[in-house]
Amino acid sequence: MYPNERLIAVLALTILMLNTAQAAVSADQAALLKSSLTPMGAERAGNVDGTIPTWDGGLTQLPAGYAGPGTHHVDPFPEDKPQFTITKANLQQYEAHLTPGQIALFNSFPDTFKMPVYQSRRTGSAPQRVYDNTFKNATSGVLVAEGNGFASAFGGIPFPIPQNGLEVLWNHIARYRGTYAEHRSSQAAVERNGAYSLVTSEDRILSSYYDPNGSLDQHGNTLFYYMTFAIAPARLAGEGALIKETLDQVKEPRMAWSYSPGHRRVRRAPVLAYDNPLAETKGLRTADNTDMFNGAPDFYDWTLLGKKEIYIPYNNYMVTSPKVTYAELLTPGHVNPKYTRYELHRVWVVEGKLKSGDRHIYKRRTLFLDEDSWGIAVADHYNGSGQIWRVSMAYLKNFYEQPMVFTALDTFHDVRARRYGVQGLDNEEPRTVDFSKIIPSVEEFTPSALRRKAPR
Repeated sequence: MYPNERLIAVLALTILMLNTAQAAVSADQAALLKSSLTPMGAERAGNVDGTIPTWDGGLTQLPAGYAGPGTHHVDPFPEDKPQFTITKANLQQYEAHLTPGQIALFNSFPDTFKMPVYQSRRTGSAPQRVYDNTFKNATSGVLVAEGNGFASAFGGIPFPIPQNGLEVLWNHIARYRGTYAEHRSSQAAVERNGAYSLVTSEDRILSSYYDPNGSLDQHGNTLFYYMTFAIAPARLAGEGALIKETLDQVKEPRMAWSYSPGHRRVRRAPVLAYDNPLAETKGLRTADNTDMFNGAPDFYDWTLLGKKEIYIPYNNYMVTSPKVTYAELLTPGHVNPKYTRYELHRVWVVEGKLKSGDRHIYKRRTLFLDEDSWGIAVADHYNGSGQIWRVSMAYLKNFYEQPMVFTALDTFHDVRARRYGVQGLDNEEPRTVDFSKIIPSVEEFTPSALRRKAPR
């Protein structure tokens, strides 16, 4: 178990030690979100060593040179340089602040994997309405259906002062990622020798949970709607998919439809959950690996292990910069360290152990969540023998036009096969994710709409 290492305020520590109660916190506890805790539930103070700063509101101003919504982000910290670089040679000096999966990457690629560590900048921020809703949720949000869903929370983090591992996990699943976005990007499976092929798609996502004109009653058991169409390669061009992401997926499994341009028909897609492999990833990603973790949590017993200070990818603006080509970024074994940025941040640590009687390719998984955004930054996955098998990392940055901390790029490493997958590539696209479009109605995310919007 990870020690708290002076990282949790006295009251927060008390809360962590409670049994896995499913009740909301008291008004007195919620008041901490306006004093010692940030509006999202992180510790406002920095650490004792001064290597993690105090949160002062995060990044809310647009940096000079930014051209507007949908254009590539500029680095708000262009003058920052690495303070030091972690390599296999000096690994032992920094192991206390690394995850087992990160250490496995150093051991698998001792000559090339590196972590350039920069000044820690707590850029985490969100719109005021998300802060306001999060404050309301603190005294109303509750787990339901044995933790397979939550109720009485809307438009914000459901459990900003979590009392158990499931509440932390739901904070990740329901974290703020904008209300509506359009994005054209690519994913790639990179082989041991560095060879890769791109699969490019155009995606639309509508979050009913964060609809500014919505309500608790309106969103019901739906979190978001997702529609995608393949652009390349030619053999996939025109294929489409639609997903209705439900909250309690044990009660109501996610609904998915596929569109085939050859038949010009929409059909119900097969089950897309748990460890079902995703064909376009060449076996490197399971359905519930997407977004580090998604879907129903019921196959695992989730334990909150506390907090720890970890070097995680943060403020990563170079990995998706249009100045960096895919050929430069996608090197054998891992993305090119030259373009990555790591910082020391406090993370919530949650461990999931596979329940007896359930089957999944991962016997255990450990998740490390950024305290300022609730996004999983690193996910370690163990095989049936209890050994590290795969490690995923989200290269976080602040999308300051929202504002919000979200992933710039996700990587999925198989440390044994020495292959990895990448999702979210848009360096060579003329635009990046665009949150400024008019928010459509849910009628634009139906099977008939999928057929109507198909490019061919």
